[in-house]
Amino acid sequence: MIVMNGIILSYRRGRHTQNTNQLLVEINNVDSKEKAEKLLGKSLLWKSPSGKEFKGQITGVHGNKGIVRAKFERNLPGQAMGTRINIE
Repeated sequence: MIVMNGIILSYRRGRHTQNTNQLLVEINNVDSKEKAEKLLGKSLLWKSPSGKEFKGQITGVHGNKGIVRAKFERNLPGQAMGTRINIE
């Protein structure tokens, strides 16, 4: 099993709203919509500084530059922004 890394960018949001149950993730070496579509359904794992594990799944592509949307079983805290995440 190949483990890839990514960075959590932010919550999915609009001009006036923020969806805290959906996150935008930038994955290393994925720079197009076509490459990102191949990762749909993959599982994600984020470990908090205290050791808790949060599991999620890639649900869709966001834009044309390879950014993906992810949804987690439990919403991630704000301290997760800008940190690394593992894609399995």
